[in-house]
Amino acid sequence: MNRYEFLKSMGFRGGALMALLTSCIREEDTYVEALTISPSSGTTPVVTTPPTTGTTDLSTIKNPLVTIDLTASANSALKTVGGYLIKSGIVIAQASAGVYVAATQTCSHEPKKRVIFNKTEFYCTDHGARFDLTGKGLNSFGSKGIAVYKVATDGKTLVVYS
Repeated sequence: MNRYEFLKSMGFRGGALMALLTSCIREEDTYVEALTISPSSGTTPVVTTPPTTGTTDLSTIKNPLVTIDLTASANSALKTVGGYLIKSGIVIAQASAGVYVAATQTCSHEPKKRVIFNKTEFYCTDHGARFDLTGKGLNSFGSKGIAVYKVATDGKTLVVYS
């Protein structure tokens, strides 16, 4: 029995169930379909993918917001698909193999820094606002959307910019 099934068996429903599930996001909790986007949703992340030759010149990027050393152990969360970290109020995640996405950590529902990355979407742990990889809201709490940023990498360094 996973955590979701256990909480349902204890009688938790609706908002109370969501609050308990989002209080601590864990790998085995991905069973909750309300927290995932269907692969056929057709969303495209705002991302700049470098050529495989590694010739991307990150120094030419104007308006860099965050620069991350992907080789540093402090940033190891970005080495796995679904992994994320938060730097300077920006949530940066590896959405799929080699594809990085970035969005503001501040939710548009209420201006609280509670947005995280949850497998395939940005998610606010305060009220359950959900956003796709382009920042579009996926439920009523996320209807205003959130700001997403461009991302570029040469494989060793990742730059988030506007």
